[in-house]
Amino acid sequence: MAVATMPTKPFESHPTLKRKPLPAGQPREWYETHSRRLKAMRLAIALLDSGVYHPANANNGRIRRTAARIGIHPPSDTTCRMVRALIG
Repeated sequence: MAVATMPTKPFESHPTLKRKPLPAGQPREWYETHSRRLKAMRLAIALLDSGVYHPANANNGRIRRTAARIGIHPPSDTTCRMVRALIG
């Protein structure tokens, strides 16, 4: 019995969205938290793409190695916790 397979398209990356300036007048903590969340999301996506689907498999060392691999600064312990929360 032959199984029919559907041809697959190569992965097409989505066009990058234009960046908008951040709103002015926010307290400094707001900007720091915003940047930390963006970094945690980028790291969580990179880990998921590399096959890490469970927070227990994403220790701080693995998250920091992933950060180095994708070219961003090493995350703090707080950011690593946020990454695990996003994965979980």
